[in-house]
Amino acid sequence: MSQITLYHNPACGTSRNTLAIIRNSGAEPVVIHYLETPPSREELVKLIADMGISARQLLRKNVEPYAQLGLDKDGFSDEQLITFMLQYPLLINRPIVVTERGTRLCRPSEVVLEILPGPQKGAFTKEDGEVVIDEAGKIIKGQQAP
Repeated sequence: MSQITLYHNPACGTSRNTLAIIRNSGAEPVVIHYLETPPSREELVKLIADMGISARQLLRKNVEPYAQLGLDKDGFSDEQLITFMLQYPLLINRPIVVTERGTRLCRPSEVVLEILPGPQKGAFTKEDGEVVIDEAGKIIKGQQAP
């Protein structure tokens, strides 16, 4: 089985759901607690490029450093935004998943299904009660559990 890497924040429900979906495929990912072990500049630049997004698209907006640093204003280069994310890893949106099939910011968590190398092994319901996978491993997102 191929390696799967998850940049994870265990305090985040979306991140926990993404981890659970990965495990539901029978895989055990390499879990990087990015708040404790942030990526290097080179790694962060590669993740952004591999996702095909801008640094601004990876920024978390609802955290304290965002407003304090004035990041809501235009005029910052990607390099400057990356520097802020490295100084304040809380500004890096999550979860980010890397597989042989691609790299994605998994918001919502079921985005991870696009890049998992293996099928789902059974039913999966998100923490909020949304059913994403049925007993046969088929994607049925959007339904609420009974």
